[in-house]
Order: sequence, then structure tokens, then C-alpha cells
Amino acid sequence: MTTEPVSFPRRHARTQRFTLGAPRAFAVAPDGSRVTFLRSTSGTDPASSLWVLDTETGEERVAADPRALLGGASEDLSAEERARRERSREAGAGIVAHATDADVELASFALSGRLFTAELRAGTARELPVPGPVIDPRPSPDGRHIAYVAQGALRVVGAEGEGDRALAEPESEGVTYGLAEFIAAEEMARYRGFWWGPESDRLLVARADDTPVQRWWIADPARPEREPQRVPYPAAGTPNAEVRLFVIGLDGVRTEVSWDRARYPYLARVHWSAAGAPLLLVQARDQRSQLFLAVDPATGATRMVHADEDPQWLDLFPGVPCWSPSGNLVRIADEGGARVLTVGERPLTGPQLHVRAVLDVSDDNVLISASAGEAAADPEIGEVHVYRVNELGVERVSQEPGVHGAVRAGAVTVLVSHTPGRPGAEVQVLRDGKRTATVRSHAEDPGLTPRVILTEGGARRVPCAVLMPRDYAGDTPLPVLLDPYGGPHSARVVATHNAFLTSQWFADQGFAVVVADGRGTPGRSPAWEKAIHGDFSLSLDDQVDALQDLAKSHPLDLSRVAIRGWSYGGWLAGLAVLRRPDVFRAGIAGAPVTDWRLYDTHYTERYLSDPATRPESYAKSSLITDDGLSSPAEPHRPLMIVHGLADDNVVVAHALRLSSALLAAGRPHEVLPLSGVTHMTPQEQVAENLLLLQVDFLKRSLA
Repeated sequence: MTTEPVSFPRRHARTQRFTLGAPRAFAVAPDGSRVTFLRSTSGTDPASSLWVLDTETGEERVAADPRALLGGASEDLSAEERARRERSREAGAGIVAHATDADVELASFALSGRLFTAELRAGTARELPVPGPVIDPRPSPDGRHIAYVAQGALRVVGAEGEGDRALAEPESEGVTYGLAEFIAAEEMARYRGFWWGPESDRLLVARADDTPVQRWWIADPARPEREPQRVPYPAAGTPNAEVRLFVIGLDGVRTEVSWDRARYPYLARVHWSAAGAPLLLVQARDQRSQLFLAVDPATGATRMVHADEDPQWLDLFPGVPCWSPSGNLVRIADEGGARVLTVGERPLTGPQLHVRAVLDVSDDNVLISASAGEAAADPEIGEVHVYRVNELGVERVSQEPGVHGAVRAGAVTVLVSHTPGRPGAEVQVLRDGKRTATVRSHAEDPGLTPRVILTEGGARRVPCAVLMPRDYAGDTPLPVLLDPYGGPHSARVVATHNAFLTSQWFADQGFAVVVADGRGTPGRSPAWEKAIHGDFSLSLDDQVDALQDLAKSHPLDLSRVAIRGWSYGGWLAGLAVLRRPDVFRAGIAGAPVTDWRLYDTHYTERYLSDPATRPESYAKSSLITDDGLSSPAEPHRPLMIVHGLADDNVVVAHALRLSSALLAAGRPHEVLPLSGVTHMTPQEQVAENLLLLQVDFLKRSLA
């Protein structure tokens, strides 16, 4: 008896895009002796264990196995934990996050709402009996205590399980201590709500009160017996949660941190290390001004260390602000038309690099990730590299073409490299720049190598990827599928293998696939990213310009062009069909933001301002308001709308309102509701069939 081979869509879904089994979430001991990381046992196993690598011998051993710790029982996640994972786009199981003490000797993590610790040298793990469900447990730097959140209260327990107590408890419904509020986690990449002091005697704790936030109801019509979920959602122009910050000692004494919260309501970043006073980055609601504040933990008073202003907006970056060991402020800034690394008041990089993140700061240098700036001689399309930077210059750590990241402590660096010619990631352990070990990956080989050309298109030199069917040998023009994201924070044109797997699969169905990163996408210059201020529709202009230019050198049939995308890409697909039917014959809009007044404050107001003061920006960028569907271009083109009914980020109201407007206008469209699906589509059969149904729609629509 022979078994049918598993299809690529099924394998892609089963392996969570071939990420299961890959090592991640690295931490390096200061003495460089060991590295901790998370990894599951195979490319189809979603449950990650906690591992320790001995950097001298290269030996790997399990420090905590979730199946053993739970006795084989299935996980039971609280609503708060499910929401936290949705914000961080975490689709795995088992140990999905861990935190360590300063010496990386003790780790803590939550499993099924229970608190566990692992002795990393001994390789033993145990449960601490505490009230649950537990969220985000973190050891103190000295390893003597574990702080965690349970039922909105910040609690602390001794590392041996003794003395559990609440340090701060919610005074009313809607208040939490120690958790990031919705927009901090969804849009600011601040997933934490408490921070240990370096002396392990007190913490900075955020208090979030979402009482002012309007309530929305999210229901699953396929399960009418279930009550709708009532969620606070801060839509553009509406009130946010009120966030305050306290210094709280282990004795329970609290001191409120004071700053002008009326002018700077967003607590965007918090840093507390032995190098200096606690450091805050707070932003104005319009995100055109921000302050770097040093905190006096004894009084809660703050002093301004630095201030920034920008006529469009100020971005937030991973790893900054922080102090250097010598006490200088480390930040990333838009200066002189470039994105530069600044230590103290001195820029250490220039227009040749576009700095993306600070990875580590030592006495000798700053480790950063960066792509080529507009002044670079070689554009290095889609590449991101790791660099060491100091007053003497810039040295590149990663060498292969690709996208690289790193974690470092002392002389040991864990370099994670994704390259075009190799599936998945290679993880190297470097000591003083020399490779000493490799962290193995159990991720499955996709069995599919993208046939991709990285190039540029149009007068603006839009970064593009062009993919042809792997069996294509001629020059007969092919129907075209644009496959963009196209918006802020996410580049799709990247020099890696796995980034184009789905695009290649679509190409193998008979399409020439084009992926383009127009203005607004990250990686080139501040001006490039900020060109969309007040008008998202520029994203569509760049897709069209790149497509038409690429057709001069590639066999693209411009009479048969379709577009598909998810989230911002879904909005872009809908816009393409409605505004440019002269170019696009069909579109697939997945989880699209159809009316930006229904999307959240921190994201939307950054780009389009307050809807009360700039309604024209919202109309120009909407699919259903005055500049959208009410004056549609002709002819009508078919549109497939796909949306998860449980989506609490881009709620299904976006899709339903667009469908109603299309129906009223007599425009052909299909709606594919995904019951129980959020903004992610982790369910295996749903994810597989979603790809198959899209291909069927495209072939029907393009004939």
C-alpha cells in the first residue's frame, strides 16, 4: 500500500511555515559558558522544550521538557495568556518563552498557567505552587526571587517556593499590574509590564487601566451557544488605556514615577541596568515628540536626558534606549536623512547604513543590525547584517548574503543566519569571532527551492522579487500574481530561502509572482518609510510602477494581473481592485483593514493623524468611505475577502462593512469567513485549504 505524498500547503501548515523544530529565544551566560534556547523535537512538534548548550563541548541537553512537567496532560491556557500570544504572534506550544537571572543559572517559565523554574547548571526543573494562572514569570537578577502576574496582580515568590505574596493588586475591574496594555504589545513591541532593578530589591511596575477604552464584542456565529467576548479596543481617535508606572519594593512600598502623562501618555520603552538610573522613553499621542527620562527610584522624580521631535512621526526600535557601561545614552535616530546609531551625542554610523536594532552594548562596542543605506555603493537587496560599531569604525560580523541577527554576552555571540541558498536558519556560536559550536535545527526541509530573482523596479528603484514556475523554460508571458505586504514594519523582499516558499508554490501553479516593497516598508531610509504619511495609497502606486517596469524585462502578461495579501497586504489588494481595475483583474484581501477609523490608535494615528482633525487622510486611505467605494473605478473586478471571525486585531467588521458596500454597489465579490480563526491562521486544515481555494479563485478570475 502506497501513501499519497503530503501536499506543500499541508506541510506548510503542519510545520507552521517550517519553523517548528528550529532553535530560538537565545540567552547567553555572561561568562560565555552556556547558551539557553527553546526548540521542539521535530519539524511537526509544536511543543518547545528548554535546552542548554555547553559552548566549550558543543553538548546540548534538555533543561525542561513540557510533556514531562505536565505529566502528559494537555495545556490549559487562560484568556490572558492566549491574548498575550496573539499579540506576539506566538503559535507554538509547550515552553514558548523563558526568562533567566543575570548569570543565566536559573530560568523561569509558565506552562498551562503554572509556574516552573529550571536550574540550568544541574538541568533540573520543578513547579512552584503559586496562585494562577501565571503570566510572564521573571527571576530577579540575583536569582533569589521570581516575579509574575496572576489575575492582574503582580506577585513575587522565593526561588525555592517560599513567601509568595502580592506586591500590587488591581483596585477595580479593568486594572492590571505588570502587563502590557493592548497597543503596547500590538504596536510598540513592548510585551512586558514589569522590570527588575539590578539590585533585585525592587521593580518598576506598569499599572494599566483600560476603563476609558471603548468596548467591542467579538462573537463566533458558528457557536451561538457561546457568549460573545467583550474586549477593550482603542480605535483611532478614541481613548486609550491610562498607564502609570511605580517603583515597588519587595516590602510592598511603592513610589509613583512622575512625568507629564497628559502630554506624553505612551510608555514605549523601559530600561533598568546597573549602568545607570531607570530609563524611560515616553511619547506624545501624535508620536511627533518624545522624551528620554531618567528616574530617581527613591522619589519617582524624572529628569530629561534627551528629547526628539519629527514633523511626521518618531519610530521605536528594538534594544533602545539603553545606557552604555560608561553611562552614555544609546539610541537610534533619524539624522541627516539617515537612520544612525548614536552614543551620547555622537553619531557612530552614517548614511551607508540604515540601523534597525541595537543587539548588545559592551565596553568596547555596540552590536547592531542594519541594512544598506541609500548612500551605500551596493544596495544589497533584502539583506540585513550584524555589525560591531565604536568610535574607531564599523566592522561587519555576518558575511554571507542574507538576513542575520545575533544575541551576545561577553565574548560569546550567537549568530542566526537566514540565507537564500539554505532552508531555515543556521545558528553559530562564536567566541571572539571564531565559530566554536552550532545549534542544531530539527525543522523540516521544505523540499522546495524558490526560483527567485531579487531586483529593483520603477523609477524609485522599488525592491522586488520575481518568481517563475520551477518548470518554466520559455519566454511565453505568464499571468501575474502580486504577493505583497507593502506596508510599515514588514519587508517581504528579503534575501532568505524560506521567505518565498508560498510565493514559489503559487508560481508553480502557473503564475509569475512579483513581490514588491514600496514606500512605507522598512529598510532603506527615513524618507522612504515616511513618504506614506497622510496617504497610504502611495503603496499602491509603487506596486503598479514596479510591475509595469518589470514587464519590460520579464515575461509578464499585464492583461492578466491579480493581487493577494494579508492584513495591510489585504487592504492593498482590496485597494488595487477598486482603484486600479485597469491594471488588476482580481484580488484576494485577507483580514483587510477596510476603514482605518476601526483600527487602533498607536498605529493608525502615527501615519494618518487623528481622524477628527485629518478626516481626509482616512477617506483617501479607506476602501469604503468617500474616496474609496462610493466612487469606484470601472470595470468591476472580482474580489475574494477572507477574514477570521475571532480576529481581535483587525476585527471582522472590516470585512463585513466592505462586503455590504460592495453588495450595495453591485460589485462581484466572495466572502470566506474563517470560524474560530484570529489574525493568525494556525489551524492546519484551514491554512491548507485557504491556499487551495485562493488558487482556484485566481484561475477562475484570470481565465
